[in-house]
Amino acid sequence: MSATAEPVNLRIQTHYATEHPTGKMLATWIDDVQTMSGGDITIEMFYSSSVVATVETFDAAINGIVDCDATGGAYQTGKNPAFQFVGDIMGGYDTPWQQYSWLYHGGGWDAAQELYNAQNMQLIGWAIYGQESFSSSKPLAGPDDLKGWKFRSPPGMETEIFEKMGASPIVMDFTEIFTALETGIIDGADASGLANNVGLGLYDIVKHATYPGFHSMPSDHLACNLDVWNGLTEQQRRILETAWQKLSFQIAMANEKANTEAAAALQEQGVTLYAWSDEDRKEFRVAAQAAWDDWATRSPEAAALVESHKSYLRQLGLIN
Repeated sequence: MSATAEPVNLRIQTHYATEHPTGKMLATWIDDVQTMSGGDITIEMFYSSSVVATVETFDAAINGIVDCDATGGAYQTGKNPAFQFVGDIMGGYDTPWQQYSWLYHGGGWDAAQELYNAQNMQLIGWAIYGQESFSSSKPLAGPDDLKGWKFRSPPGMETEIFEKMGASPIVMDFTEIFTALETGIIDGADASGLANNVGLGLYDIVKHATYPGFHSMPSDHLACNLDVWNGLTEQQRRILETAWQKLSFQIAMANEKANTEAAAALQEQGVTLYAWSDEDRKEFRVAAQAAWDDWATRSPEAAALVESHKSYLRQLGLIN
């Protein structure tokens, strides 16, 4: 510990509950930070958005109500559409590791940091749990099955993409999914990854799912008030960054294992899993890119992030 370091307590809010798998891993991250810093950094974590609503966490950090936001950038598209491309690019990367490599080795860090710094925030890192899976009462073997398919969708770019592909996305609160599926208001849902969907009980109602997923791979983030960040020593900053990278990679690996186990169990229970072909994924990416290009016109920062992603996706051979 640096002789000049002053002990610091960071107040952080997350949307995860203490009993959620990610909530439990956040507790391990807190222990890592406090142990590596020799008690120089302590963290007061507010779980389940207990201070302000999830969508207000970023503003709470900007205004000093908390010090850091451990939710996700996609909640801030109202501030700048560019946050869509640090939250969920939709149809871009196939794996968390490809997306992490854009952030750390593909020019993403500087492009994202410029966006955060303009809001007086500092991006510390991401946590990507992997591709999400659709749950459905009907087969979803390919793009043709999207025609007229009614599903729960989060707001934003996703609704635009799937409307163009012939689906009928319905924006509703996460808590309404179960009842809407039971009553037939919707045919399916975009809720979370396969294992998390099992935990929600969705496959007690519906017997079809996409796996591995292809459409959505959201990034949670840790972002701190820039003044708070600049007030830390270099050692304190390095500890926070390094511990967060450990957390983020462990989240990706743990979810990959959980999804694999869930897939095997679901098939034994008669749930049909659909792995879209390369051609079908390409068709979705074409639709997604049209939405990216539209959103890129909405702010200079969005344009810069879209171009950065597309440049790296070309290097990976995922788009032409």
